[in-house]
Amino acid sequence: MQPEDLVRDHTIYACVMGSRAFGLATEDSDTDRRGVFVAPAPLFWRFEKPPAHAEGPLPEQFSWELERFCELALRGNPNILECLHSPLVEYADDTGRELLALREAFLSRRVHASFTGYALAQRRRLEAGVRAHGAPRWKHAMHLLRLLTSARDLLRTGRLDIGTGDARTRLLAVRGGEVPWSEVESWMTRLAAETEQAAARTPLPEEPDLRRVEDFLYRVRRASALGAPARPV
Repeated sequence: MQPEDLVRDHTIYACVMGSRAFGLATEDSDTDRRGVFVAPAPLFWRFEKPPAHAEGPLPEQFSWELERFCELALRGNPNILECLHSPLVEYADDTGRELLALREAFLSRRVHASFTGYALAQRRRLEAGVRAHGAPRWKHAMHLLRLLTSARDLLRTGRLDIGTGDARTRLLAVRGGEVPWSEVESWMTRLAAETEQAAARTPLPEEPDLRRVEDFLYRVRRASALGAPARPV
């Protein structure tokens, strides 16, 4: 079975991400599609296992096999967690809706290290661009500011919101290169400091709810092996 067949025939959840989901799209923005598929259990009984992820078949489409998706979500991976909070859901079957209902089970204080680590790496790339070309990639700067804001608010409230709220206009100005790099740097530094302060008193649990997620994955795998729908016990 080819990866595109798994996506086409076994997707349980599909959404749009990127600028369109964040409310930051422009006329030339791509439509970034993300999804989760469940590889049939018999495929795991072979020496060659099914893929953990797949590209396509649509342009800008990327999907994860359920187990890999859950592993990354439990680690607090920003891209994965944000997929579960997209306002632009294109498809969800019963299993996909149960996955969405588990959104809070994946959240823990691990997001502090994962979000800030990712943000730091992105900032270094932006700074390298400034040194090399005199200016950053403004679209990437906009998305980094949005990510830092989401990380701060997630640690403050215990809830993940990928929208931009009142910051939308200013973020789009950053994308357009209308805000000086020095101001963007100051904004990033302030958000990073606020994120550290929020982490010190976050309401998020120390660890994600591994048992709940593992029970879900077990039921999905068992149902696939038996050829029956997964049902909560």
